[in-house]
Amino acid sequence: MAAARENMSYRDIKQVVVDRIQNRIWAPDSLLPSETELAEEFSSTRTTVNRALRELAEEGYLERKRKAGTRVLNAPVRKAQFSIPLVRDEIAETGASYRYSLVEQTLLAAPDWLAARLELTQGRQVLHIRCMHYADNAPFQYEVRWIIPESIPEVLEADFTQSGPNDWLVQKVPFTNLEISFMATKADQAIAEFLDAPAGDPVFTAERITWLRGAPVTLAKLYFAPGYRMTTHI
Repeated sequence: MAAARENMSYRDIKQVVVDRIQNRIWAPDSLLPSETELAEEFSSTRTTVNRALRELAEEGYLERKRKAGTRVLNAPVRKAQFSIPLVRDEIAETGASYRYSLVEQTLLAAPDWLAARLELTQGRQVLHIRCMHYADNAPFQYEVRWIIPESIPEVLEADFTQSGPNDWLVQKVPFTNLEISFMATKADQAIAEFLDAPAGDPVFTAERITWLRGAPVTLAKLYFAPGYRMTTHI
């Protein structure tokens, strides 16, 4: 077993664990030492070890069962890791300048399809927002979003004229669940005009739904201009 280390962070511990799995020091289906034993070896706390092991379980390396311990998965399931990016940061990373424009902000009764999708009661009010994001004044993303004021009442006082709703939500809502889908959507006339794309052409589309402790917070449909590329890591 490796010598004790001092002040190891959870990232350091994750790397050591992954190295041991990949080098077959901890073989598939083998049981890891207890959190207490690992904390002692790494001169760390059980909380730090727990975080490292929890994240590795989420990433598909480990299986954790209460009272049964932590075991190396027989066939590790690598999972793509997604975060909710701020579109201004995506654009800045390309070296382009960012510009935002609010198209529409309306409080209305949830349309039937949205009420069914989010299991909203009949007549539930939603804040409907449409906005554009530009890179060097060229269309980058057309955003169509519905926010549930009952889940986050302060949204009714928010000002989206200068910055987009995603910026505000990331700062205000520590969401607990996320569902994200990717698809090719045929551009209708409105989408085509906003993205400067031919009507009827497929455009890359992301749909995101977030919840806070079981309550729906927002559903967003994000339409990207032709040439957009998404990259993730596993």
